[in-house]
Amino acid sequence: MSIFATGALLNASSERPNFVWIMLEDWGPDMGCYGTKGVETPHCDQLAAEGVLYKNAWGTSPVCSTSRSAMITGFHQNYIGAHQHRLSKDQKKPLPYGVKPMPALLRDAGYYTVLMQSGKTDCNFSDDLGFMGRKDWSARKPGQPFYAQITLQGTHRKWKRDTIRPISIEDVELPPYYADTPFNRRDWANGLEQMQICDREIGAILKRLDDEGVAENTIVFVIGDNGSCHFRGKQFLYEPGLQVPMIVRWPGKIAPGQVSEELVQTIDITATILDAAGVEAPHELHGKHLLSSEVSGREFMFAARGRMGATHDAMRSVRTDRFKLIHNLMPERPWLQYSGYKEDSYPMLAEMNVLFLEGKLNEDQMRLFASSKPEFELFDLSEDPYELNNLSGDPEYAAIKDELLTELYAWRSRIKDQGVSNEFRFGGLSAEFPTRSLKGWKERLEQWKPWVFREPESSELHPFYKK
Repeated sequence: MSIFATGALLNASSERPNFVWIMLEDWGPDMGCYGTKGVETPHCDQLAAEGVLYKNAWGTSPVCSTSRSAMITGFHQNYIGAHQHRLSKDQKKPLPYGVKPMPALLRDAGYYTVLMQSGKTDCNFSDDLGFMGRKDWSARKPGQPFYAQITLQGTHRKWKRDTIRPISIEDVELPPYYADTPFNRRDWANGLEQMQICDREIGAILKRLDDEGVAENTIVFVIGDNGSCHFRGKQFLYEPGLQVPMIVRWPGKIAPGQVSEELVQTIDITATILDAAGVEAPHELHGKHLLSSEVSGREFMFAARGRMGATHDAMRSVRTDRFKLIHNLMPERPWLQYSGYKEDSYPMLAEMNVLFLEGKLNEDQMRLFASSKPEFELFDLSEDPYELNNLSGDPEYAAIKDELLTELYAWRSRIKDQGVSNEFRFGGLSAEFPTRSLKGWKERLEQWKPWVFREPESSELHPFYKK
């Protein structure tokens, strides 16, 4: 069945649609409608039932500032010089090639553009983004269409406990690369509880659209800016670092109850919005509109990781519907080299480091604790969805590796990827590993326990973020 409800073209409506873009921070497809155990997300589930749920949706980068820079322009972050997370104010430069942020294009076309909730953008360039308001769309002129970008920060660490529906650790399922301990299960469940809170916030947004009578002419998107904030997720090019939820509802244009297996990326949303609004970008975008033949026939998706604050590393990846190839451009550095953000934000990192240093992890769980990386990682996602069996050295997969690497090199050339300079390779924080002694990690773990195991109504303070 076609995703279209009517067969009409994307921009065929005589009345320009409104847009509500709801962005969850640091969150993968852990929702009820995606089959995640333990969590209840009725509002997202209903939205998916009324539109289309994309099962294979990716970000272009596994961290916020670079991913958002790509999304808001429709171009891969490396192409526009926004690939290093996070640039300081004086490091940010104007966008090249005449590229303009999507909200600015909509504003110039007569839309009322607003950045709501946290107001967070985190873009790695100095251009005006094009937002006219910071509260909501109520200040628009009568009959003026609106674009609202709403960021829900709750799913970014720290995470609140859900006092309405706490989740038992017995009801969740951990990926096999994490040790199955009560501590790790509790941290995982806490994240799902925070998603339940955000789901209710999404429900309030959808109710407002209904109450104001604008829901029928409003395209709603729910996505994540990058993958999940667990230590094998965010900042890495594995599926948990890049895969995001993507749900789109467009009454009368998208048939309800659709589930798409197509390969899509978050920059496709930018192209979709501009096409639906009848706005032409100054240059052809890297993203393609979601309901086009260019998306339905897509064979490859690409992503890149660069510097994370003062933690230097560089990775590139290409994915098909079955295989993924990761090229580690700095294989001499460990995956888990020092990152102050991670060590202060991810409780499971402390638990896993203790178990690693005590020799209590199995082969799959130890993999990320190596002191260096292979240059290439190749995974058959149909047989190995958790990306644990690296096939890059297997002669039976040599032709697949060569094909993917050729595509990856061609893509890097198209986006003007500069690779890794010597200044970058030898810069940044120390790459010594492990980053702490066993004693040091045990002390860290003890600091985490009161926070992770706190009760839903508890006023326990975060051990490292006191505010």
